[in-house]
Amino acid sequence: MVKKIAHIFALGVSHTTYQQISCSISACSSGAMAVPLSNLSLNLRVSKLCLGTMTFGEQNSLSESLNLLDKAFDSGINFFDSAEMYPVPQREETQGRSEEYFGRWLKERKIPRDRVVFATKVSGPSGQMTWIRGGPTCLDSKNIKEAIDNSLLRARTDYIDLYQVHWPDRYVPMFGETDYDPVRQYNVVSFEEQLDALGRAIDAGKIRFVGVSNETPYGVMKFLQAAENNPAYPRIISVQNSYNLLCRNFDAGLAECCHLERVSLLAYSPLAMGLLSGKYLLPDGGADDARLNLFRGRYSEGESRYNLSNPTIREATKAYISIAEHYDIHPVSLAIAFVLRHPLVSSVVFGATKLWQLEEVISACEVKLNPEIIADIDEVYSRFPNPCS
Repeated sequence: MVKKIAHIFALGVSHTTYQQISCSISACSSGAMAVPLSNLSLNLRVSKLCLGTMTFGEQNSLSESLNLLDKAFDSGINFFDSAEMYPVPQREETQGRSEEYFGRWLKERKIPRDRVVFATKVSGPSGQMTWIRGGPTCLDSKNIKEAIDNSLLRARTDYIDLYQVHWPDRYVPMFGETDYDPVRQYNVVSFEEQLDALGRAIDAGKIRFVGVSNETPYGVMKFLQAAENNPAYPRIISVQNSYNLLCRNFDAGLAECCHLERVSLLAYSPLAMGLLSGKYLLPDGGADDARLNLFRGRYSEGESRYNLSNPTIREATKAYISIAEHYDIHPVSLAIAFVLRHPLVSSVVFGATKLWQLEEVISACEVKLNPEIIADIDEVYSRFPNPCS
């Protein structure tokens, strides 16, 4: 059956047929094993798959979101990631809904709070989201405290298990940018002030652990050094950065940092915003409700970083899909299994808007990539290194 979907690109079938074949494959394999667990920190055990909620409240209705959370939880996923700015694309009218929907699920399903690990994020400086604390303007102690309190209210919970800085307070190249421009640097809130605010929240019982996201080796080390110099400051335990077959930047600098300093990678965008599923390579360009089609013109990261009109990205994507075809592996399974095998990855943060997509990702936990498959992946990488940097 896997052979059928492996040939969808050669056959030129529609996205409807693709979905039907995917559903049948997932139905055969889902439920065969529970999602495995890993230690993110002492007393923080998380599933190797983490359901991201950034579509909840925009692309997904409340009932759809609750069903996805039910399915994930029943499959052994205990780790759920959100952010104060979600859902995306961000709008004033919907801001905070993703956290709200998660909170509704906790209460309506009567989920024991200690059975789930809830992660969320505070937004860094942005001139685009004026409805979030005026920008936000910075990550000073006042902004961090207000963000935490608001997230707790929306999620209807007394504490957040993992609280993350969504992106740095300082200027860094992000979301498809590759070159650092010294001219764009500006005065920033110190690492110490940020950690002090986070430490006070831990002391107050509002959060348990802290992490960062979209960070650089410099930022990770500065946070760690600040915590080492002052025992009152919490130590970051994780960095949530993009990692997938098309974007392996983590391995170039952050991997050494995280390995030697015992900081885990939470890998987001394991499917490169859906590119590695192959759906956007279909003759019709994929379903109208696929994220990059539905929000065309409103998804700056997707359209700059994961752009199939870029011939290098397109050829690299096709090459990885061909590997999946050659070895009779679902393209989603190949992409997810590749990220799961990374020794520094504690959990893979993924999104799903439909139950069959969720089942596809869960099924990938059963796939082990042999040395021959890895050799073929590395050969493609040597020809197309990090086309989605």
